[in-house]
Amino acid sequence: MSFSGAKLALFLGHDLLVIKRDDKPDIPYPGYWDLPGGGREDGESPEACVLRETLEEVGLSIPASDLSWAQSYQRPRGTVWFFASHQPAELVKQVRLGSEGQCWRLMAPQSYCSHALAVPHFAEQLQSYLAG
Repeated sequence: MSFSGAKLALFLGHDLLVIKRDDKPDIPYPGYWDLPGGGREDGESPEACVLRETLEEVGLSIPASDLSWAQSYQRPRGTVWFFASHQPAELVKQVRLGSEGQCWRLMAPQSYCSHALAVPHFAEQLQSYLAG
């Protein structure tokens, strides 16, 4: 299967875990609110990619069986997978920011979708998921 990366709409209770991207001019959407996930490594599956990235970026080990929704879509750099997972709110106590990003926070899903600094195509995918 060919794809370039994967993202996760990770709900902790009713809220969405988001990461403020680094403010570097050489990355897409510097300073925007992002979702856990990233680029594919070493032939991994979309699920393995998003789970590895989530562990690296926010320190949470989510079981593959907890990925409750998956959808692929096309971007200029290729196919991207978008997943959703709903976890208990108390998991927030285990969140630890990795080496990428300025900070993390919880945000209401609709607030993310309408936020001026939400990565636009991730907000669109989240809106599609919420519309169900």
